[in-house]
Parts: sequence; C-alpha cells; structure tokens
Amino acid sequence: MSVRDLMRKNIRTLEPYKCARDEAGPDLDIYLDANENYASLSTYGRINRYPESTGRTLLKAAASAFSLPVDMIAAGNGSDELIDVLFRIFCTPGRDSVLVFPPTYGEYSVLASINDVKVISCSLNEDYSLCESEAERIIRECRPKLTFFCSPNNPSGNLLDRDAILRLASVNEGISVVDQAYIDFAPEGAFTAADVKANERLVILRTMSKAWAAAGCRIGIMMACPEILSAFHDVKYPYNISTPASDEAVRILSDQPAFKKRVDQIISNREYLMRELSRLDGVLEVKRSDANFFLVRFASAKRVYDELKKHGIAVRDRSGQIHCEGCLRITVGSMAECRALVRALELILSGGGR
Repeated sequence: MSVRDLMRKNIRTLEPYKCARDEAGPDLDIYLDANENYASLSTYGRINRYPESTGRTLLKAAASAFSLPVDMIAAGNGSDELIDVLFRIFCTPGRDSVLVFPPTYGEYSVLASINDVKVISCSLNEDYSLCESEAERIIRECRPKLTFFCSPNNPSGNLLDRDAILRLASVNEGISVVDQAYIDFAPEGAFTAADVKANERLVILRTMSKAWAAAGCRIGIMMACPEILSAFHDVKYPYNISTPASDEAVRILSDQPAFKKRVDQIISNREYLMRELSRLDGVLEVKRSDANFFLVRFASAKRVYDELKKHGIAVRDRSGQIHCEGCLRITVGSMAECRALVRALELILSGGGR
C-alpha cells in the first residue's frame, strides 16, 4: 500500500486553499492582492504583510542547521501542529487507530482523542526499552495508521533502540513517526534522510523548542517523503508560522557556535545534577538520560514536589505513569538553578523547612 493510499479519501481528493502569496510569488514590487494594510503600525517592520506561506527562508536555515535536505522538510507551528496534521491526513475519525509506547509524550493520546481516533498502547519495558516482539504483534494485528516512537523518550529521557524502530517501521503498513525533540542532547541515534528515502512511511520530527532555546517561537520541523509533505502543505493553515517567529528562528539557526556551547553546557549541568542528587538521602534512584531532563525516584515524591513549590521551584510529577511510580521529572537548568535545586532538596530531605 502506498503512502497516498494510506491517506483519508477526502484528503486525497482535497482541493487546497491557495493564498494570494502562493499565486503571485515572492519578490514583486507592489502587492495589491491580499487585502493587507499597506502601512505597518508596528516598529517590527514587515508585520503588515502576510508571512511566507511555505516558509522557504526558514526551511533553508533549518536544512543547513539540521543537515537535512531542504526538499524533504516542512515547518510547523511547533511539533504539535505537525502531529495534529498527520492525524488529519491519515486517520479517519471513529475508525482508525494509533499506537503509542507508554510512558511517553501525552500529547499523542490527547490529539488522538480530539480527532476521535482509538489509542492502542504497548508499554515499554521497565528499563524503558521497546518490547519489540509485542510491538510487532500489535502492528501486524491492529494495523495502526500512525505509530509514535519518542526517542529520546519523554518522560524517561532514554534513546529507544534505533535498529528496533527501523525494523518495526519496515513491517508497519501505516506511518511510523519518530519524535526526536531531544535528539540534540543525545550522543547518537539521529534519523537521517537516508532512513526516510529507504522507507517512505517513516516521518521524523525535530523541534527548536529544546536545544535551540526557541520554545516561544513555536517551530517544529518534519522530514518526510514528497507525498506526505505535499499533503501537509494542503492541510495546514495557509500562514502557520508568523513573520517574527520565522525571522528569530532563522537568526538563531545561523549561530551554530552558540548552539553547540549551550548544548555542551546543559549536558555538563545534567551530569553535575544527576551526580549531586544521587548522593541525597531519600533519593532512591536517578535514571540515566539522553535528554535535557531526567527522572528521579524519591521515597516520598509527592511531599518533595509540594515542598519544592514552596521553595519556588517547579518540577514535573510523573508518578502516575507506568514504570514511573514515585518519580519526578527534572529539567536541567542553568548551573545556578541546579545548585538552588540541590540546596532545596538537601533541606527538604533532611526534614528542614524553608
């Protein structure tokens, strides 16, 4: 079955909206076609004009920064838009299903519910690795339209086995989506254009919200085959990324030395924080991580969570997820923030107050 055959029938036959800028093209002298205001009321500059509908300038910068072919990627309003549009392209409400591997990013299931799509779960092993044989059984029997692999995984922080993902994707008749939001913090495991060329049903997601420190810009990048990219552009909002967000993202993507320096610093801070927390009484386990966060199992996670808030420190309680009992998820901050967390935990776990 081809990628196009996997798409919803109404998407295959969709006559997409063509915005004015698509028809006229870029770089003309006078634009009187889109009912814009000719004068900007903002000091920003081009804000009175609609942004590029295809994001060509942003895509060129992202392709260079991520070492990806520009003709194999698309940009979304964060990875969330990319995921949601994949649901709308491939999943017929009330009929199709998706496969997830808990504990994992909760938005997959939320977007499935919004789109009235059944969620099938195949839990990770206790060490957060894939149970490949069970996953293959479910894929063959249930034939999910979308299968989401989060690697490095959220909330566990570990890379999933790359070869296992590729093997499962090869037997999966649906679309295999590998969400690599945190891959820049990992030593290896990145998926490449060659992987997508070898399997047109494979989709790779990247983001600027984590290592690139641009969460406020809301920029997600998708690498996929031409048929999926074409459908994405037909289904997404005509102007899904604002001009200020695109301009700032391009500026950030152009500074590779600053990016590498910050990633190295976060990894160094991660190792410091994991080491310091490991020695504290009341900390039962600090789990290894390939991301900019990690799980810590406490003897009394709820009390620690509440006490940290009193100290003005927010972490994430993941105790309710499978294989995460008693675990708080801690994001790696600046060295000053890491030290403040250590001091607060020393006080809390020793039984002291503020």
